[in-house]
Amino acid sequence: MATPDLVDSAAQAAAAAERPGMVRQLAGNPSVVFGTVVLLFMVVLGLLAPTLGTIDPASIDPVWRNKLPGTERTLTLPSGQDVAFVHRMGTDSLGRDLYSRVIYGARISLIVGIVVAAISIAVGLVIGLLSGYVRWLDGIVMRVMDGLMSIPGILLAIGLVSLWGAGLATVIIAITVPEIPRVVRLVRSIVLSIREEPYVEAAISVGTPLVPILYRHVLPNTIAPLLVQGTYVCASAILLEALLSFLGIGIPPETPTWGNIMAEGRVLFQVFPHNILFPGVFLALTILAVNLLGDGLRDTLDPRMAKRF
Repeated sequence: MATPDLVDSAAQAAAAAERPGMVRQLAGNPSVVFGTVVLLFMVVLGLLAPTLGTIDPASIDPVWRNKLPGTERTLTLPSGQDVAFVHRMGTDSLGRDLYSRVIYGARISLIVGIVVAAISIAVGLVIGLLSGYVRWLDGIVMRVMDGLMSIPGILLAIGLVSLWGAGLATVIIAITVPEIPRVVRLVRSIVLSIREEPYVEAAISVGTPLVPILYRHVLPNTIAPLLVQGTYVCASAILLEALLSFLGIGIPPETPTWGNIMAEGRVLFQVFPHNILFPGVFLALTILAVNLLGDGLRDTLDPRMAKRF
């Protein structure tokens, strides 16, 4: 007689054989392709910011403040050599090169988005698995999650930043806390349906311990939904970080982020709109790319949606 593990593995193998290669499906999805290309572009910009013709994003030169995009000037290198330099995106009200600040700002936004998504998924997965499978623990955990979700995420983030002070680590924690309950509820809903499946009940009947049941039977069913949820959490974190920085309670102003760049340029927006336009375009493109990537992953990983491709 076949064991539940063998039956389950055979069913998964048969289902995988009926579907085309996952990589080919992802490559054929326009949303995945566009989102991946734009995200890789932003990552490359952030990693190679010092070598992409930029200057120190904190370098202040009042003589060259509020210059329009394409303005040329001569820079004197430490060696004494004069070189021509073009402010591709102009300068801000303090004479700092806007192109350099936008490129360096990509680092902060991507770090916040990726780290918040990773922590939220990891913590939410553990809590959701236990809450959904351990019946007596479910009520306690969900009441705590409901309490956190009753507080608007932006207000909770503002309160935590105000309590602990501005900084990258504080912003990451402040954005992560409101996102964890959403992940917990997603995982819990999956576990509640999976734990009633015959193969899970069979594993319980033969005395399989809790951890192997969660690892072998429940956890694999959460991977696809969590990948999609992780992209949405990443996009939400990037936007929330920009909002906190724009309000002046996020990353300190001396560190360039898209949010505080737009905050500094809002006063002269009508006269020098490039101070908000360029960081705003980069922010919008990044969030759009992450959301499209999430939609593409959902369409590909969900068998009901994958039939369309």
